[in-house]
Amino acid sequence: MPGDRTGFRARLQAPEPILGTFLKIPSTQPAEILATLGFDFVVIDEEHAPFNPETTDAILLACRAHGMAGLVRVRQPADILRVLDCGADGVLVPHVASPEAAREAVALARYSGARGLSPATRAGAFGATDVAQHMTRQDRRCAVIAMMEDMECLDRLDAILAIDGLDAIFIGRADLAASMGPAAADGGIERAVDLVLASARDAGMPALVLTSNRSEAEEFRSRGATGFLSMSDQGFLREQAARIRAIFSG
Repeated sequence: MPGDRTGFRARLQAPEPILGTFLKIPSTQPAEILATLGFDFVVIDEEHAPFNPETTDAILLACRAHGMAGLVRVRQPADILRVLDCGADGVLVPHVASPEAAREAVALARYSGARGLSPATRAGAFGATDVAQHMTRQDRRCAVIAMMEDMECLDRLDAILAIDGLDAIFIGRADLAASMGPAAADGGIERAVDLVLASARDAGMPALVLTSNRSEAEEFRSRGATGFLSMSDQGFLREQAARIRAIFSG
């Protein structure tokens, strides 16, 4: 129920849009910098960047120290337990193309489902929290976000969005276009995105998209998006470095 959500998980349901970015550099410092700039959240990208468990753990600690939500894009559902025990505020689960996959992700993230119990973790204050209280708090605060990035999901949207405990979806437009092949051409990918956004809106499901600027974000907002990811720490570094290099080359 929406009233049972806390922290970042509750913010997903708020009317104000949220802004985050991907982290791909295996260091705590990008997270610290982004937190001081007022980003709502970051997503540690274990799927596409060279993170090991220890680095993810340290970055999640940095996020917590600066009061910014830290999520993890896991490589596989089996990683959900580890990152939540480290204190992640939620997970992005790739390639959720069926209601069964969505149901599995939710179950692995909830003690009311199939999440393994160890209160002697950062999430459990290293054993200082009452076990029952720890389990209740974790089930209320850990967000599960399913990535819509496979053509197969388009015919199963209503069933996926109906899974109890799923908190939001993220539309992976590049992967979705690649999965669609020729069907993505001539506006096909935008029609697919509109279908996903419309289905999420009808289901009352928050929907996140990747965007590069404010005008694009406003357009996606008008189409039903409720939150945004923009670029990555690598992208910010490259863009600013290219700008400085151009100044000195001029």
